[in-house]
Amino acid sequence: MHTLDPPTVDRDVTAALDVVLGGMAAQRLEEARAVDPVFAADIAGRVVSFTLAGGRRRRSQLLWWSLRACGGGPEETEAALLVAAGVELIQTCALIHDDVMDGSSLRRGEPAVHASIDAQYETAGRPRPFATFGRSAAVLAGDLALAWADDAFTEALLKSRHPAALGRQWRAMRTEMVAGQYLDLQSQATNAGSATRAVRTAVLKTGRYSVLHPLLLGARLAGAGGPTTEALGRAGLCAGLAFQLRDDLQGVFGDPATTGKPAGEDLREGKATYLLAVGRVLCARRGDAQGLRLLESVVGSAAATDRQLREVADLLAGHGARDQVEARIHGLCGRAVRTLRGAALADEPTERMARLLADAAGVEPTSATGRTASAEPAPRRAVATTGGAR
Repeated sequence: MHTLDPPTVDRDVTAALDVVLGGMAAQRLEEARAVDPVFAADIAGRVVSFTLAGGRRRRSQLLWWSLRACGGGPEETEAALLVAAGVELIQTCALIHDDVMDGSSLRRGEPAVHASIDAQYETAGRPRPFATFGRSAAVLAGDLALAWADDAFTEALLKSRHPAALGRQWRAMRTEMVAGQYLDLQSQATNAGSATRAVRTAVLKTGRYSVLHPLLLGARLAGAGGPTTEALGRAGLCAGLAFQLRDDLQGVFGDPATTGKPAGEDLREGKATYLLAVGRVLCARRGDAQGLRLLESVVGSAAATDRQLREVADLLAGHGARDQVEARIHGLCGRAVRTLRGAALADEPTERMARLLADAAGVEPTSATGRTASAEPAPRRAVATTGGAR
């Protein structure tokens, strides 16, 4: 592994992580070629390309700045970058599997992994017992990414001074991510559309995995505990939920050119989001039976037309559901930043975290933080990502 010191990583976390991921990916791809060249090209190569070619690396940046805020330095740098690489590979696993489960054909504006494989072998219209060849193969690609993530984390444990606490955090993150994904699927299957259930699913599927756990992994690497990790946990929960609520809004109102996903896809899939739960409540309060029928007939319908999706979006905006969710996002983000600033953390890394949390929630940094924080250099591949496990 390349030797990187904290000041170098501080200057550009994304670039430092890319060095580590690039070296790791080259080694794993070489190992895969030794096993079988077709497997290496079709599966391992796609995992490598997916991991290296996109994403904001926000989780890894949060992990790093949490480490630095808790006093971590040269002794923790190598382990931190290995854990961050593992987090990025888990993200690869989550997104590949998410697209298979949702039947999404696009990811970051490009064909999803399963769609790419089906296109290569012309198998999109040839379902196997439970899925097309491409979807079945993509499950294996996600599994491989998860295996590589655990490999990276195991190496990090050997270099960490706090392996027990770090291991507990890693296990919790993986289990909660899977639990949240299952609740998302189960809610769609059972039409469990309450606001409480939607929030619970969002917290497990995305909020804790995308924000809270990266913050706590960084803290565990630094050996932090007690009030410090409690404060980071509270901030992470608030910001993580705000992140998912922003994603819910983008799933309905976002521009496909920015999100990389078709407009209204969450509505077609019948995602049990907080936004839709609020929309149903507001329709009921207004006595809008027609609006409730529209939601019932369109949400979850694979045959929904673009016009019907626009009607649902107009309904949610017109009844105030969009504004209500927006207000909650700002409130949660503000609370997260205040919690960070009230903790016993180093000043500059705290401001870096505050800016990242505001960016994740789609809130202007000065609006959420009350001051201007120095920015992480923009990633060379700054592609907006959306969706539950993004």
